[in-house]
Amino acid sequence: MSEINNKNTSGIEKDKFFAPENEKRTVTAPDGQIIEIDPLNDYFCGDAPRVHKPHKNKLFESFLNWARAESIWVLGFGTGCGSIELYPLLTPRFDAYRFGIQMAPTPRQSSLMIISGYLSVKTLKRVVRSYEQMQNPKFVMGLGSCTINGGMYWDSYNTINRLDYYLPVDTYIAGCMPRPEALLAGFNHLKKAIKEGKGEGANKYAENFEWYKANQKKIIKDWNMPDYNW
Repeated sequence: MSEINNKNTSGIEKDKFFAPENEKRTVTAPDGQIIEIDPLNDYFCGDAPRVHKPHKNKLFESFLNWARAESIWVLGFGTGCGSIELYPLLTPRFDAYRFGIQMAPTPRQSSLMIISGYLSVKTLKRVVRSYEQMQNPKFVMGLGSCTINGGMYWDSYNTINRLDYYLPVDTYIAGCMPRPEALLAGFNHLKKAIKEGKGEGANKYAENFEWYKANQKKIIKDWNMPDYNW
C-alpha cells in the first residue's frame, strides 16, 4: 500500500468548507517514488470553456441539430417543487419517450438540465458544478415562474430570482407549477430552437464566462472549487 502524508499549505488559512480529500498531499509509491497529488487541479480542467462553432457544412450541421433535438437526455436532478411534474412525463399517459426525451443519471451523459421551480442559494453551487460537467452542446430549461422572477419567493433571502444571471437559459416554461402538457410544449419549443441552430446557450456561457462566474460568486459564499468544473 502507498503511504499518504497530509501536506498543509503554510501561510493560508484553512477553508472550513474544504473537503479533506481535496487537500494537496504527497504519496510514496511502492517503488519509492514520491508523487504530489493536487486533487482540484488533477481531477478538473483548469482551462475556461471554449466556444464550439457550427460545422462549416450547413447540411451536415442541420443533420446534427436534428439528431440533437430528437435525442434529449435530461439530467435527473430535481432542484425544487417543480420536480414532481417531471415524473408524469415518463408514464404511459404522456409518454415523453415518443419525443426522444430520456432521463440520464449523470451530467456526463446529459444534454439538458431542467431547473424545476425555485433554486435555493445552497443548491446553486451544485447546479453550476453539474452544468459545467455536461458535454456540449447542452441546454437549460427554466421550469416555473421562480426561474424567471423568483415567483412567490421573489423577496426571499435564500432563493435565486433571475436564473439567467447565473446560467444561460434556452427555454422558459411559465406557471406555478406548469402541468406536464406545458412541459411537453416547452420541449417542442426547445427542439424547434435546436433544429434552427438557436440552441447556443453553452456557447453563450463560454463567451460570457467571466460575467456568469462573477454573478455566481456573489451568491456562493463558500466557493471552494475550480472556476470551471469540467
